[in-house]
Amino acid sequence: MITGAVHSWDLATAVDGPGTRFVLFLGGCPLRCRYCHNPETWRMRDSTRRSVEEVVAEIAKYRRFIEVAGGGFTVSGGEPLLQPDFVEQLLREVKALGMHTALDTSGYLGAWATDELLADTDLVLLDIKSWDSDTYREVTGGQIEPTLTFARRLDAIGKPMWVRFVLVPGLTDDPGNVEGIATFVAGLSTVERVEVLPFHKLGALKYAALGIPFPLADTPTPSPELLDRVRAQFRDAGNAVH
Repeated sequence: MITGAVHSWDLATAVDGPGTRFVLFLGGCPLRCRYCHNPETWRMRDSTRRSVEEVVAEIAKYRRFIEVAGGGFTVSGGEPLLQPDFVEQLLREVKALGMHTALDTSGYLGAWATDELLADTDLVLLDIKSWDSDTYREVTGGQIEPTLTFARRLDAIGKPMWVRFVLVPGLTDDPGNVEGIATFVAGLSTVERVEVLPFHKLGALKYAALGIPFPLADTPTPSPELLDRVRAQFRDAGNAVH
């Protein structure tokens, strides 16, 4: 029996894929994004072991409601690809229920996603956190190239993508950094939309509760003018922006 480290789940609308979604948050993440608003999901040991059967049984309770709402199932994190065997079987079982499936990932562990896992994934929500490699390292502690390689692989197999970019003043907002992502994404034929997500501090209380300093406590949220400029850069490159 395959089990996974499950942190929590929720029903969400229009933020984790189309329609109303059953969103499963898994524990464990190899990155430490400075703006992460779910620090409680960083470590697998802080989550609960659940079997695929247990999770699918919970999802099935909401199947009819989700179908009527034009939604589906999204596996998120943490980073779901840190548990590829669990995610692969889970997606297979959910697809057997006839539900739309989505994978929410940074792409950093994209090489861990098997062809079988991706075959049962209808949509990939891909977070491209920066284009400039130094900025990416500053934002996440990791490297950008695995995400770009994964994006190219998804494009090559015709997998639909929604690309997400978190806009942080003074960190990810450099025009050249935005232009790099916008141009790269515009060259991918299966990207259906780009979501420019403004940085927020809604997770600050979680950091305080965990006794962890919030790295961007003094960083302002993006102004409307900055948001307009960045969204315009993505549109001008030929992307559909939401």
